[in-house]
Amino acid sequence: MAEPSSQDRNLPASERKLRKAREDGQVARSRDFGHFAAIAVCGALLVSAAPLLTDWLKQTLMQGLHFDRAAILNTGVMGERLLELTIRLMWVVVPFGLVMMGTALGGSLLIGGWNWTLKPLMPNFGKLNPITGLPGMLTKDKLIDALKGSALALILGAIGALYLKAHVDELTGVLALPLPAAIQQAVGSLVGGVGLLLLALAAFAMIDVPLQRFHHAQRLKMSHQEMKQEHKELEGNQAIKAKLRARMREMTKRRMMAAVPTADLVVMNPTHYAVALKYDDKKMGAPRVIAKGADLLAMAIRDLAKDSKVPVLQAPVLARALYAHAELDREIPAALFAAVAQVLAYVYQLRAALAGQVAMPNALPELNVPAELDPHHKPVPDMEVFD
Repeated sequence: MAEPSSQDRNLPASERKLRKAREDGQVARSRDFGHFAAIAVCGALLVSAAPLLTDWLKQTLMQGLHFDRAAILNTGVMGERLLELTIRLMWVVVPFGLVMMGTALGGSLLIGGWNWTLKPLMPNFGKLNPITGLPGMLTKDKLIDALKGSALALILGAIGALYLKAHVDELTGVLALPLPAAIQQAVGSLVGGVGLLLLALAAFAMIDVPLQRFHHAQRLKMSHQEMKQEHKELEGNQAIKAKLRARMREMTKRRMMAAVPTADLVVMNPTHYAVALKYDDKKMGAPRVIAKGADLLAMAIRDLAKDSKVPVLQAPVLARALYAHAELDREIPAALFAAVAQVLAYVYQLRAALAGQVAMPNALPELNVPAELDPHHKPVPDMEVFD
């Protein structure tokens, strides 16, 4: 089947394709926004910590430019001093670098959200082929990114050049000032230039964020054929799930039928419902349903119970209530305790009578089954009285 062209892809991506794209690491990201956020946060930190940094830089330069006779004669001392100054510098540079990395990562998460996947790191030797990779370098998105990057570089370069030109006298005058005053004036002059660069980066970020989201949505658009294929795949998955459910039902049926011979009794609605109950006062807090079924399955439970000498009791209302409200391998609902206790007592008395231990019991008394638990119960509407 031929790959659909970009002109054929005019339908928005489905939820399944969006989820798969995220699993493959394809999310909307804006580098310009990350750059702006990182530089803005670090710029704000530099401005707020400028007095402390200025004093620190003064002390560092004074210490680094201070030499004595011992230091000049002993080269090892010079190496130790250089290492000490390097460590002091790293204590300032590394935290700012970590802040920039964290801010850039936070900006990326703000645009595209958290997406953890290792698929983009997997080796793909097909990308090493220049013949197949060349068309990917000449796409419209790549061209737009290249033009945008070139425009950003030109604008930032122009801002920097114009700012330096306007403040060239201030910067050259720094050379004539004492070191502490020179550092303070240089920092003050550069802050204004950095502010202008941040404004330019902010403008580009405001344009790039919606642009990247638009490009991401365009890349994931689907054709009618892809939609049909996805629908077929989903239907196939549904068919597999249906087969699995059918197999689970068959396994449950077999397990139920194997448990019927161990039941204490089977409660039936003569032709529609059958529920097998078991009760062990040492292990169970209440009788438990070990099998239940309707129609043909109910008849199979009844026949197996009779073959296994398990009492089968005709109690239509109780059978319907148990089938509707009692779950398999669970204890019966508390509202049916009284009714089930009645039938269990009747069965135990009947067994004792057949063994010649007690007299034969009378007919099964009326069971105490709440009417609202009977699925066939229809409440009688209130009668209206007319004068």
